[in-house]
Amino acid sequence: MTRWISDRYIPRIGLFVAAMTAGLFNIASAQVLDSSESPNDSTVIYPAAFFSQYSPVSVNDMIDRIPGVSISGGGGGRGLGTGGNLLINGQRLAGKSNSPRDQLGRITARQVERIEIIRGNSPELDVRSSGQIVNVVLKDSNNRSNGSAEVNMDRHQDGTLDPGVSLSYSGRNNDFNYLLNVMADPAYNNDRREESAYYPDGSLKDTTSESSIRDKTDYQIGMNLGYRYGSDRIQFNSRISQSEHPADVNRAVTSFEGGLPSTRREREHIEYDNLNWEVGGDYEHVFADRSRLTALLLVNNQTNDNIRERFRVVNSESDKTLYVESNRRTRERIARSSYIWSLADNQDMQIGLERAQTILDSSLFIGTATSTGVASPRYGNLTPQPGSTNPGSTVQEMRYEGFAIHNWSLNERMGVESTLLYETSEIAQTGTISRNRNFEFFRPKLDYRFDITSSLQMRASIERHVSQLSFSHFTASANNSDTDKTINAGNPDLTQEKELRYEMNLEYRLPDEAGVLSSRFFYREVEDVIGRIDVSENSARPLSALGNIGDGIRYGVYLDASTRLGFLGLPDAIFSTNLNIFDSKVTDPFLDKDVRFNGRGRASIGFRHDLPAINLNYGFNYSSNFNGGQKNIDIDTVEQYSSQAHLSLFVSKVAFDNITFRLESMNTLSSKSCRERTRYAGTTAAGHVDEIENSCNGSGQKLALKVRTTF
Repeated sequence: MTRWISDRYIPRIGLFVAAMTAGLFNIASAQVLDSSESPNDSTVIYPAAFFSQYSPVSVNDMIDRIPGVSISGGGGGRGLGTGGNLLINGQRLAGKSNSPRDQLGRITARQVERIEIIRGNSPELDVRSSGQIVNVVLKDSNNRSNGSAEVNMDRHQDGTLDPGVSLSYSGRNNDFNYLLNVMADPAYNNDRREESAYYPDGSLKDTTSESSIRDKTDYQIGMNLGYRYGSDRIQFNSRISQSEHPADVNRAVTSFEGGLPSTRREREHIEYDNLNWEVGGDYEHVFADRSRLTALLLVNNQTNDNIRERFRVVNSESDKTLYVESNRRTRERIARSSYIWSLADNQDMQIGLERAQTILDSSLFIGTATSTGVASPRYGNLTPQPGSTNPGSTVQEMRYEGFAIHNWSLNERMGVESTLLYETSEIAQTGTISRNRNFEFFRPKLDYRFDITSSLQMRASIERHVSQLSFSHFTASANNSDTDKTINAGNPDLTQEKELRYEMNLEYRLPDEAGVLSSRFFYREVEDVIGRIDVSENSARPLSALGNIGDGIRYGVYLDASTRLGFLGLPDAIFSTNLNIFDSKVTDPFLDKDVRFNGRGRASIGFRHDLPAINLNYGFNYSSNFNGGQKNIDIDTVEQYSSQAHLSLFVSKVAFDNITFRLESMNTLSSKSCRERTRYAGTTAAGHVDEIENSCNGSGQKLALKVRTTF
């Protein structure tokens, strides 16, 4: 393992550092000659008074007034890691499933002392980010309490009204702080799909018209408690959410075979039962020499069960033709601890260990209406489909991750953070397939930052990244995206994607905090790309599953600009735009040629204008994807997706001192997502087209009225 790392990565790291150092030497030399600026601290501070003119209700309202700031959650996956870019009082969010934006929406603006935009790494930070970090500092008041309430009403294109409500109460009593919230989030949706299928010669084969109505409301209760005693800090968090909801699908398929059109009608009823809860706590002790010891424990459980039944409708009679029952329960038990100390005046070190146990229990039952076989009540009184039954499988991973992070401030303008993570895990699968596999990975990272001037910063990094596998891909699962297929095969031999990532960032902050211009270039070498592979046991019945298809590359650029329009006489207006362009390449096993396995990118424009004199603001966000990039190539189909441009509008007014009325228009253009699916007779590799399907779906415009207040 050591020799493999040495042979593969040390020469590349050397070239990368050499090129970076040479380029920076030239830039720095030119800067010293041409500029008289003296570099300042790279943290930008916005005091609470800066936002008072905008009458903000929550921290989200304050963040929206800062150009060039975005909040990320650090990604999903198992375990915790050090991702994300949000801190509250210098601490990461308690728990794992908390949405950062939702959390900020529950903290009232009147509790905020200041917001810090941190552009450099520090051992004092509980998260690691290749970009900026947002730290929300709350007022250091011994006794304070605030509450917020929001009621909202969504109106959908079909005329349905869907209400919701959210209540939060937070505060501090000496060394004890708390945050409580309850929420009922409306999630109704009426999706309509139109599809036309053609023969290879272009003649019409059939059309499909489908309506899918989901009557859903997400209910959530959360609590965060914290206590500080001298040099010790303890936090506790809990969260539970539940959604039991039905979905109804009505489908009409008109066939043009035989000359005269004939219509077949179907309906589907799906019952969903989703439950997610999480309990966690963390502890921190600060020693006299300012070194810190942290420990964290977390347990969560997520259950997703659904039963899908399809009926053929003839006149007023319904005959069941399909029964699919899918049950999945995922549990996590995580323990993490770290120790941070100072090596010297300009060097700090952090070491730690994380242990994470993840367990997936799943089952799948598929019954169909056939003239042979014996019907079973367990399969909805239909006949079990051969080869699709999974009465019970369990996939368990026991993972350990040791990490060491060294932070070195080379001088007032330069800093290097080096990270080494070692991960070892065992994945055990029992049920229809029994198997044990062991993995171990080294994941080094080097992050370099250089404040060229007080306004211009460069960041560069090189990292080895290893993806996490989705346990749902190990076992058979229900296919809900193709009416001609009912099952997705599993692959117990699936392995992780490994990437060598190179990134270069440049960020320029305009004078007087008028805006931010930034660019990020990336290049990634990917091993064991995950795609579709052939797992057919019978050549007459082609079957595929997710598998590793070889090595590939990804590269692209992110360009972002956000600025206040003071030069146009609109100092309280912010205009933002971004342009993302990607490309990728891997050899597809079915076609034996290079194809893209990433999208092509997107472009967006945003605008918001505050009118403080009348406590009103309005704006829009427009985005469009670059279509025609990635294709999903399967053993007997090829799919390509495209989407139309999206536009959202909003206007908000603060009235009666502290009541905010906000009207939003989402999907204003009634944009649709489209798919072209080519089905092949036999296999894709044979190249014999059977039919071409063109379909588009969308749920139309949605209007939302939100009324918020604080108390």
